[in-house]
Amino acid sequence: MNITVIGAGYVGLVTGACFAELGNHVTCVDVNESKIANLKKGILPIYEPGLEPMVISNMNEGRLQFVSSMSEIAADSHVIFIAVGTPSDKDGAADIQYVLEAARNIGAHISQYCVVVDKSTVPVGMADQVDNVIREELQKRGLSLRFDVVSNPEFLREGAAIEDFMRPDRVIIGLESNNAKSIMLDLYLPILRSPERIYFMNVKDAEMTKYAANAMLATRISFMNEMSVLCERMGVDIENVRIGIGSDTRIGSAFLNPGCGYGGSCFPKDVRALVKMAERNGVAPYILHAVEKRNFEQKRVLPDKIVNVFGEDLTGVTLGVWGLSFKPGTDDMREASSLVLIEEAIRRGACVQAYDPAAVGVAGRILPSEWMDSGKLKLTGHQYDALKDADALVLVTEWKPFCYPDMTAMKNLMRQFIIFDGRNQYDPKHIRAAGFEYYGMGRGEVNYKRAALSLREAVGAE
Repeated sequence: MNITVIGAGYVGLVTGACFAELGNHVTCVDVNESKIANLKKGILPIYEPGLEPMVISNMNEGRLQFVSSMSEIAADSHVIFIAVGTPSDKDGAADIQYVLEAARNIGAHISQYCVVVDKSTVPVGMADQVDNVIREELQKRGLSLRFDVVSNPEFLREGAAIEDFMRPDRVIIGLESNNAKSIMLDLYLPILRSPERIYFMNVKDAEMTKYAANAMLATRISFMNEMSVLCERMGVDIENVRIGIGSDTRIGSAFLNPGCGYGGSCFPKDVRALVKMAERNGVAPYILHAVEKRNFEQKRVLPDKIVNVFGEDLTGVTLGVWGLSFKPGTDDMREASSLVLIEEAIRRGACVQAYDPAAVGVAGRILPSEWMDSGKLKLTGHQYDALKDADALVLVTEWKPFCYPDMTAMKNLMRQFIIFDGRNQYDPKHIRAAGFEYYGMGRGEVNYKRAALSLREAVGAE
């Protein structure tokens, strides 16, 4: 099948590469000329495990190509995916300008029947707008071509996107045409083997399903984060509570891990967009507002713990930070908890030494250069380099290489032996037995103000 993907960002690149891997001929179009030039050289704009070799292999086989001009949209495409960004606008609603621009270009270039697929996360009713824009462009050209607009939201987890695409637990498709249904079945059956996991529904139903799914997951995370704060105040270990409630089949164990807040490109913006959709339709989004508020507060829990240990003024304190990306398996730092932590620590006078297996390059581009120029922030090339003369380790992202740290090496490097665990990755008993102070998220630490002298008092006493 001949496929065009408009947008070579995260969703578009994974979608294009995976469909090419299945033997289709795919053209990815993106107006960012430097991005396209790099892709042609095999240089990807994102980090995603397994994606780079897949892209290069399919380019070499002639199944995947990248172009920067919308005029190069394949005229013989059977399916055209719209996979452009829909970031939050100034009011929190989804910014749909790039989707509409893609629709205009489709209407300006198609010459035969095709299925236009909204792969981007778009507000309910977007398919109707895309349909209208394409028709307007066709009328300008004096053409009357048949086409169908379909909603096929993506459910890709960053860090596991290829696995999610190639072995999906479900595929949601909203459409109103039997012809489009036949084409979408042909497109997805090679990875599903059977049609049972394809759920066909109304277009608007599919559009809402994406938002509702992400909002539900964000809600579970925020609920557990709120419970972790309560558990800490009451001397209860949230990890035991998590295991206990997760064993209930009505609840299940997924997305019940408390932490220092969610981030990324999906949950924050999709919750905001759903809030706006609710308000514009006269529905008060009480639960969604609470989800947003809890996540905002949760990102400040780690900085608050550090202040409780070292005091309000962190001058003279050096923090070793493990993890910058919003989750393991990606270099995405959009709305990551690390951003709040680092900004607050530096604002209070601390120095930060940070390491991430994938996101150090991204951090160097997006964090203020004056922090690095002044020596307040150092991005290191190895996880233990971040601990040299550090007064505490702060775990923000639970990358696998951080699971079993070398305690002896840490003690030889660190100035003080303190660990703030923002993801409850470590067993407090083991950490304390190794001679470290340990502060987790909701681990029952009612009084975690240090009994020992503060750093400044200790320095002054010497």
